[in-house]
Formats: sequence, structure tokens, C-alpha cells
Amino acid sequence: MDELFSSPAHVSQHDFFMRLGKSVVLVVDDQESMRKITVNYLRQFGISHILEASNGAEAFRILGAHHVTLVLSDWNMPVMNGLELLLSVRHNEKLYALPFMMITAETERDLILQTVQAGVSDLLVKPFTYSSFAKRLTRLLNWQPRFNKPLDSIGAMVSSRSAMFGVAHESVGITTIMPPVEKPLERATILVVDDTPDNLQLLAGLFDDEYRVKLANNGEKALQICQSDTPPDLLLLDIMMPGMDGFDVAKALRSHPSSENIPIIFVTAMSDSAAKTRGMELGAIDFVTKPVDPESLRLRIKNFIRYIDLRRQLQADYDCMLSTEQLKDDVERIIRHDIKSPLAGVLGLIQGVIESGAISGAVLEQLQMAEEASLRALDMINLSAELYKIETGRFVLDPKPVPLIKILKRVSAMAQKTFSVKGLVIEVDMPSGIDDSRLEFIGDEMFCYSLFENLIRNACEAAPDNSRIEVMVFAEKSCGVTIINKGVVPAQIRERFFEKFVSAGKPDGSGLGTYSARLLVEAQNGSISMETSDESGTTTVKVMLPYA
Repeated sequence: MDELFSSPAHVSQHDFFMRLGKSVVLVVDDQESMRKITVNYLRQFGISHILEASNGAEAFRILGAHHVTLVLSDWNMPVMNGLELLLSVRHNEKLYALPFMMITAETERDLILQTVQAGVSDLLVKPFTYSSFAKRLTRLLNWQPRFNKPLDSIGAMVSSRSAMFGVAHESVGITTIMPPVEKPLERATILVVDDTPDNLQLLAGLFDDEYRVKLANNGEKALQICQSDTPPDLLLLDIMMPGMDGFDVAKALRSHPSSENIPIIFVTAMSDSAAKTRGMELGAIDFVTKPVDPESLRLRIKNFIRYIDLRRQLQADYDCMLSTEQLKDDVERIIRHDIKSPLAGVLGLIQGVIESGAISGAVLEQLQMAEEASLRALDMINLSAELYKIETGRFVLDPKPVPLIKILKRVSAMAQKTFSVKGLVIEVDMPSGIDDSRLEFIGDEMFCYSLFENLIRNACEAAPDNSRIEVMVFAEKSCGVTIINKGVVPAQIRERFFEKFVSAGKPDGSGLGTYSARLLVEAQNGSISMETSDESGTTTVKVMLPYA
């Protein structure tokens, strides 16, 4: 068992198995036979504290009443399926970090994507062996949650595919799902069972160049191999053998949870219909009559092994999805901590030099260009990394005082220069008698650069040449900003102005500017609205943010 179920390098075998023995595992499956297989494997590992449930709803009640350390769940179940149970766990304040392995025969890629995005710890494809189960359980015990808080809403996670296929990581060139890594699969294992040595050698010679072949000359030995830690992928079984015949072997295999799914092909001299019927009743997938046609048998075996390989490739694909999701999280952390923070520091230094008034002329202009480039880079980071977290309910605000006037003046000045060809005038007005420090609010400074850069840029793009854009700051119960420009929003998009991918009249428009602005405002506990007037020919966007 130690070879299959090895502890991490930094943990001693004794400590690892002590921890394993203290684990409380919840097994969830509506089929009793599958629960038996899983429970049997767990007991072999020394786990004695095992709870069982036949559906997700029952499992969730158990989780509320017992301290559980691991969840192993089937997918397709009545009342509440495995995905619904996973989402309920990840949504729960006390359970969201619980290791959760999905054991499934599900092949629908979109459904698997939803499970991966919902934070499943691991996926194990049915039918599975002791060896594959042991490796997954080892990983599960050492799994670290990707989320540092519960999902904000179950609905947000279910709909998160839109985030994954939309803004999520386009800006940094990370694709959501990489193509499966083409790793060579291990050769399939065939067990040949026959009491005649010549037949064993003949069949072994047909297949040992393509597959791993094991031999057994009686039914008892065949059962021992099939119910071991490394069962075969396919069984070629003679019927007429002394002692335990082929039918007895098949019946014993089907009655044992660890061998009931092994495919059986009967290879026999019996050719009557009664024998074939009995073989099929015992779950045989084929019936080959002796003397065998070597080429025909090779083709039959090859076709079925192809099916087995597809199932094994499915497991590899699921592993690739999980690895990709982890890679995406790693990239997100790199962007946020290793890139965003230093870039924000560079921006602060540039702005400090600009505001000092010590530099003028061409050097000042170059510094302003560097400032604009830094802000654009930060905006890309916010769009690529942070919006994905907001959309999926994973963003945690670290609120700090934000100098609103400073941000509006800098963004407006850059927009004035960017759109100088249009002859626009951008004015920032603030209440008289109130200094800049009074107009601070609690939020994220970099978010504010991004959202106001998007809103003011949007106003500049929509405004006619030689017109005025008013950026007005006002003090109410919240800190407010209105951005007013000439021009009206097309009627067909007014109701969906802040929705994703909504754009009109811009050949290269992505429809993400106002959408991202809304998310960035709401992530800071603020609100945003838009009014457009055909009578006055103006559009007003209003942002409300909480005071410091």
C-alpha cells in the first residue's frame, strides 16, 4: 500500500497515516454498489470514520451535523446532484474550504467545466482502480482551496462560464481551457484465463506486442488477479475449466465491487445459444468460439481497447482542466502581486515627479506619456484578473481612502491629450469651499483609475468634435461624480448600457468599457446609472461611492 499511497516528501509516513486514520470521509452515491467499492478502498487505507449518503441533499444535512474532512461524491444523483452539492459546499461559510472529489462517468465537457470552475478538488472517472483511487486520495488530503472565502452566490458560479469565455484572461493572453496534453497512455492490460497451456501461449502471442498480458490457468487465480490492486482492463475467459468454470468466475467478479466493471470476453469451444445467453446475462461484452480466427480476434480486442483508452484519455483531459484552472489562478496571483503592485509603485513615483512642478517641457511630456502607459497597463490588469474574480464572487475588497479629485484630474488631462484631434474640452468641477481631502472615499485607487478612465474615454468617443465634457463632483450622503457629454446613447442599447459586450457605433468597440466600470463600482460598494436625453441631446453617467 505504501507504494501506491505515498505521503508527501515533507511529511513522515507515520504522521501521514496518523492523519489519514483521523479523517472523516463522506461518501455520496445513489448506487449502493459504488458506495461499497469506495468504502472498501477507504477501509484498506485505515480510514474507519466513514459516513454515507445516497444523494446531495442527504449529504448536505450530514455536513451540517458532523465534522467531515473529505467529501467523495458521485455526479448523477436524485434530489440534489453532485454539482449542486459542490456549489452548496463552496457557498457555505463553514464548508467552503472542504476537499471535494467528484467521482463520475460524466463526459459532457461543459458540465465538467462548471465543476472545475466551482472549485472541485479532483475528478475521478468511473470505473476506477485501487491504484488510481489511492493517488487521487493522496492529492485530496494535500489539497489547498483556491478560494479564500465562500462564493458570493451560487448563481454567480453557475454563470461564471460567461466570465471565463469573455473578459477573464484575454488581455494577458491566457486561454481558459488548453487543449488536452497528448501524453502516451500506458499499455492496456489483458488477462487470459484458460486451463490449457497451449491456448494460453497462443492468445498471449497474439497480444503481447501491443498490450500487457497476464495469464491464469484456473478460475481461482483469475479472481485473485482481478480483485487485486492492479486489475486488468479486459478479461479473455475460457468457460470449460476444472473446478471453477468461466461462468462461476464471471458470477464472482460481478458480485464483488472491485471487479464488477471488468469487461469479459468469453473464448470457448461452447457454441450453443444457451451458453451464449448465459454469458451475456453475466455481463459479457462478446462471445468468441474456438478455434479462434487470430486476425478477427485481434480486431475485436483492438476496437474494445480503443474504447478503454478513450475512457483513460478522459481522465487525462479532466486532469488537464484542473491543472489549467490552477495555472490560471497562479497567473492571477502573479499579475496581482508580482506585477500590479510594482507597477502601481512606478505610477506613484511618476505622478509625484509630475505634481512636484520641478520638470517641464519635453521631459514633462514624456513623463505624462509614461504615466498614461502605466495607467493603461493597470487597466488591462484590472480587466483581465480582477473582473474575473468579481464576476465569480471571489474578489475581496481591501478598502482604503481614495483621492478622488486627484484621479479625476489626472484621467481627464490624459483624455484631453488623447482626444486633442477632436478639440474637446474636459472640465472637472467640484463643490466650492470643500478641499480635495474632504472628497475621499473608501475603495480601491487602481479600480478608480480604471473605471473613470473607461467612463471618460467612453464620453470622449461619443461626444461630437469641439464639444465640452463636464466631470462634476458633488457631496451628498455618498461621494458622487457625474460625467456629461453631448450625444445620446442609441435607443437599442439604452436598457443594456452596462451589460457585457453591448456596443453601438464603434467598429472596434468591445462592449466591455461600461460593463467593467459597473463591476468596478459595485465591487467598491458603490452604484452607477446612466440617463440620456433626446431633448437636450446629452448623456449623463452618475457614480456614487461611499465616503471615507
